[in-house]
Amino acid sequence: MSSLATASDAAARPVRPTRPGRRPTRPPLARPRAMAVTGVAVGLADHLGVAVTRVRVLLIAGTLAGGAGVLFYVWCWMFMPMTSGDATPTRRVPVAWLALGVAGIAVAGAVAAASQDGMVRVDLPPVGPHGYTFAFWPTEPWVWSATMFATAAGVWGGVIDRVDPARGPRHAGTVRLLAVAGLAVVFLTMLPLADVRGVRAVLGELVLPLIGAVVIAASALLQAWRQLVDDRIGRVREEQRAAMAAHLHDSVLQTLALIQNRSEASSEVSRIARAQERELRAWLYDGDSPADSDLATDLRDYAGALELDYPVRIDVVSTGTSTERASGELAAAAREAMLNAARHAGGEISVYIEGAASAVDVFIRDRGAGFDPAAVPADRWGVRESIIGRMRRIGGTAVIRSVPDVSGTEVRLSLPTGGRRD
Repeated sequence: MSSLATASDAAARPVRPTRPGRRPTRPPLARPRAMAVTGVAVGLADHLGVAVTRVRVLLIAGTLAGGAGVLFYVWCWMFMPMTSGDATPTRRVPVAWLALGVAGIAVAGAVAAASQDGMVRVDLPPVGPHGYTFAFWPTEPWVWSATMFATAAGVWGGVIDRVDPARGPRHAGTVRLLAVAGLAVVFLTMLPLADVRGVRAVLGELVLPLIGAVVIAASALLQAWRQLVDDRIGRVREEQRAAMAAHLHDSVLQTLALIQNRSEASSEVSRIARAQERELRAWLYDGDSPADSDLATDLRDYAGALELDYPVRIDVVSTGTSTERASGELAAAAREAMLNAARHAGGEISVYIEGAASAVDVFIRDRGAGFDPAAVPADRWGVRESIIGRMRRIGGTAVIRSVPDVSGTEVRLSLPTGGRRD
């Protein structure tokens, strides 16, 4: 009986795969880019598969039990990487303002304690036959607290909040100014006490605010130095890119253009040469473009992809100014029209983008045999829904001019810039 129970229990337990190289079941140990303060607790919770509240409670308990929680937290903050991505890290908790608030309370306490003349004496529990008394001036704990929190606020605001999209350089400058002002108040409060208590008695309380101000100024100078280095590196890269572009334009790009001119537009050699020219120009001049590019850049990239798949040559020309993005519905409708022209007409295709203050127009023209838009079967949704219907849903229009057995088809897409519904 026991053997049968043991066999049934073994069959009920999940069997883990033992093959080598199997993928780990736990997510990697990494901090999220959208975090409360540092993302350490969330990263640990995701990796361990537990609630983030439990991790935070354990960290607090470790802090209260000898400070091990703080050391572990700082170690994780320094060495735990962030999740992959290009997004700038953001923090929900205003750490700098909270530290400034505590520093303001400490500054007020230092000002109030400066009027007390006598020292505070605290009798410590006796150790063996001897007892000890700890004496300090009443301003000392307030000065220490004000310096520590004001310095932390200035450094945090200048180093971390400065690059946060929700805050920025202006926020960093305000935090630094308030932190230095608080340290200046502490210094001016303690300065007259040097004549009353003696310079040695208040030397530490005079030096601490100065050290805090120097640390805040050093962090600001470090940020300025890094910005200067980054700008210099950027200028060097731009000069190298310009020199390389000039060299390639005089050699490789001209050779590719000559190959296109000496061959037919629909030939394989012309298609490959044009695609290579487009990729090389994009690498030289559009290497730093954002992921969600503008409409003209997106259609040029799409034209290059079509030239690799179909015997076509597509010229994309853009005039005027337009803020239309590649992720919009207008770009999707234009791509569908370009695909239809490449698939059914071939040869040379022209794409013309005209941006104005009131509307954005896109013209797609080919030199094919033409067709009757009204005779398109009901089950063919490419023209009816992907172009005409899509433009109608966002408040625009799509007009197709084509006649069967007549050379050329033109698709005009128009989208007003005001009052759209996308």
